[in-house]
Amino acid sequence: MLVETDSHGRLYLSSELRQKYGEKFHVVEYEDRLELIPIDEDPLQAVREAAGDAFEGMSAEELREEAQEQAKEDARAGFKRGARVTEDGDE
Repeated sequence: MLVETDSHGRLYLSSELRQKYGEKFHVVEYEDRLELIPIDEDPLQAVREAAGDAFEGMSAEELREEAQEQAKEDARAGFKRGARVTEDGDE
């Protein structure tokens, strides 16, 4: 399928493509091409569907807080490993 930009750089997608993939896309730029990645209307719902019932009953705020806490724990664990390596003289 060939799609061309207009004089303002806009792309127009057919109604069939918009119905199939939606109307929001993330543009990923590579050295030799661009890719349009569809963005779900409700990204949190898409994650919940992909993860099954792992996040059932949790709000977006609760998920955010849990992710931040896990990131902090991961960072602390990484620092502890780094400190041990430095103390042991192994790098």
